[in-house]
Amino acid sequence: MKVARILIIAGSDSGGGAGIQADVRTVTLLGGHAMTAITAITAQNTLGVQAVHLVPTELVLAQMESVIGDIGVDAVKIGMIGSAQTAAAVAERLAVLEGVPIVFDPVMVATSGPALADEATVAAFEKLMAFATLVTPNLPELEALGGEEVAIRFATHVLAKGGHGEGPMLTDRLIGPRGAIKAWSNARIDTPHTHGTGCTLASAIATGLGQGMDMVDAIERARKYVREALSLAPGLGHGHGPMGAPLEFHAHA
Repeated sequence: MKVARILIIAGSDSGGGAGIQADVRTVTLLGGHAMTAITAITAQNTLGVQAVHLVPTELVLAQMESVIGDIGVDAVKIGMIGSAQTAAAVAERLAVLEGVPIVFDPVMVATSGPALADEATVAAFEKLMAFATLVTPNLPELEALGGEEVAIRFATHVLAKGGHGEGPMLTDRLIGPRGAIKAWSNARIDTPHTHGTGCTLASAIATGLGQGMDMVDAIERARKYVREALSLAPGLGHGHGPMGAPLEFHAHA
């Protein structure tokens, strides 16, 4: 069986709970091969983000070219993008990748609160949404992007994640260019250790798409994976700790 090659364009999390570290872990446990183009180096832990150093746009592109030209790509996951300049450059490069599904997680704020994208970068997200196969915002991010109408506006699919909703039940909604496609509801898993949920979900979906799954199946497997990871959280750190790693997760469950 061919191993799906997943290119991850995102920032590094020194605490290992989110970002590139969560992405690589997820892709690997789901049977894919993870490749990276790191956009930012952060000093962060379960309590917050203490420092951010953006990687120059030219080096982000160089990382992308290095793996695209040699190893090839079956799917792309985009997380923290760093700057408006990098967002525009990444969009321009990915636009010529034909037939490669792209999952864009529009990271704006860390689980612990600090902003990870300024206004110019958020504005530049439109360039990425214009060719993304799927955009995976949480509810505050969806509102900042312009609401569910962005699926129609950019002829893309949006997975509106319900984790920031109120109440004991949470619902994720998949919206396409022609409206609602499917919704998934589950009981809230009561844990403070949710660091990296968005990164993990998007990477799991990208892996599924790279393995040839259709979008609904890829989302369903990814949701199961994230819920299992939440239930296995080891309780590390003094704040929003990382999720666990479902080592025995069945790749095609």
